[in-house]
Parts: sequence; structure tokens; C-alpha cells
Amino acid sequence: QVQLVESGGGLVQPGGSLRLSCAASGSIVIIYVMGWYRQAPGEQRELVAGISSGGNTNYADSVKGRFTISRDNAKNTVTLQMNSLKPEDTAVYYCNADVRTSALVADRKRYWGQGTQVTVSS
Repeated sequence: QVQLVESGGGLVQPGGSLRLSCAASGSIVIIYVMGWYRQAPGEQRELVAGISSGGNTNYADSVKGRFTISRDNAKNTVTLQMNSLKPEDTAVYYCNADVRTSALVADRKRYWGQGTQVTVSS
């Protein structure tokens, strides 16, 4: 099994910054894509940013230029630096990782963290 543990959420004023971190542990052979999703009350969960093992990134249009995703493959961690935060960024943020847990290609699935609350409010 694989565990994802997130940290770094909290309350911040509009225009402020937060840094989210996620560490993966367990029976990991390789992590393909790592990413961050968010879910606001009454809304569907949406992709915020993703990063491949090779460092290729993609972002939701709403966060481009404000958020930066990075990862440390040696430590199995992913970080989301969030700048110029807006009230509409308020949501629970979830870490996600596409992980293979054995030499078998079939032993590959996506795992989720427990979520961390980000609130942007004055």
C-alpha cells in the first residue's frame, strides 16, 4: 500500500501565499504522475496542477502564472507553491499520485491524500 500525507494548508488573506507539500511512502517502485486537485463545497474535484516523473507540468487555466508545482523524485514528494491567492482558490486540496507497487505493470493505481483545507479570506 501507499500513503500520501499532505501538509501546509491554512488561512491566508487574498494576495498571500501558501506552500503545500505531499510525501508518498509505502511499497513504491515508481511514481509516474503526481498532482494536486481541489474541491470546493458543492463543486466537483478538479485538477489544479500535475507533474510527470520527467518534470513536465500542466496547470488549470485558473492558476497559471500563480501556482508552481515541483517534485523531488528521490524523496517521493510533491510541492505546490501558491502565490497571489484569491478567495476562489478556497477549497480542500488533495495530493494524488500514480504509483506502481511491484515489477508488474498491472500493479499500478492512483492514490489520494486525506486533503488539506486552504481558505483565502480577509
